[in-house]
Amino acid sequence: MTGAAVLSARGLSVDLDGREVLRDVSLDIVPGEVLALVGPNGAGKSTLLSVLSGERTPSAGMVTLDNRDLASFTPLELARRRAVLTQENALSFPFRVIEVIQMGRSPWTRSAELAEDAAVVAASARAADVEHLAHRRFTELSGGERARVSLARVLAQQTGIVFLDEPTAALDLRHQEDVLRIARSLADEGRAVVMVVHDLSLAGAVADRVALLAKGSLVAVGPPTEVLTAEAVSEVYGLVVRVIDIDGRPHVVPSRS
Repeated sequence: MTGAAVLSARGLSVDLDGREVLRDVSLDIVPGEVLALVGPNGAGKSTLLSVLSGERTPSAGMVTLDNRDLASFTPLELARRRAVLTQENALSFPFRVIEVIQMGRSPWTRSAELAEDAAVVAASARAADVEHLAHRRFTELSGGERARVSLARVLAQQTGIVFLDEPTAALDLRHQEDVLRIARSLADEGRAVVMVVHDLSLAGAVADRVALLAKGSLVAVGPPTEVLTAEAVSEVYGLVVRVIDIDGRPHVVPSRS
């Protein structure tokens, strides 16, 4: 981590129905980098993302945004500071795709940024490869198409912090690569990107830092080559793996011999 944190979490714990989902997690989010949250199912990745984004209140600990308690921000203030892509890409009303993307501009209503709406929406649709779907009904799309439209909505929000919860889960190989490229470009523009990723090789390919979680605790955080080691991954996942260096990035594969 090289820059000053824009968002900091200290001592985060979350209890759900008497079960400790997160335990004493501290983490900094830095502009200009991609932070990947990885770990087995049930490790607490999505819960941590929801707390960091202000969608969920922790049972203990605090999150600060620019040294201000995240809980003190109004919904509009938060919507102008951070955008969130959740795992659920469902809408009950049959909005057209272009209307869904335009929803990302709603935080900027009655602001100077409103004048940029058309250009921002068009650029976001192009980046997510959904221009050709603009006049289709969202409810008629495939799961992968819905995921890409939802990503375009998040991009249209144009915030300094972007949270992505499993953004590649429903996508084919080409569009997975598109998401990685988009995440990288957002960070290169100076934004902070936090993404939950199940594929450790994808995390290793794009992230500046990786936070490895297990059973609600933060096991390690740091550069991919330092965190995604064969020893650490094998222990956390309960599966023997090999880590192959590809262009200086770790590629994790199960050991099937």
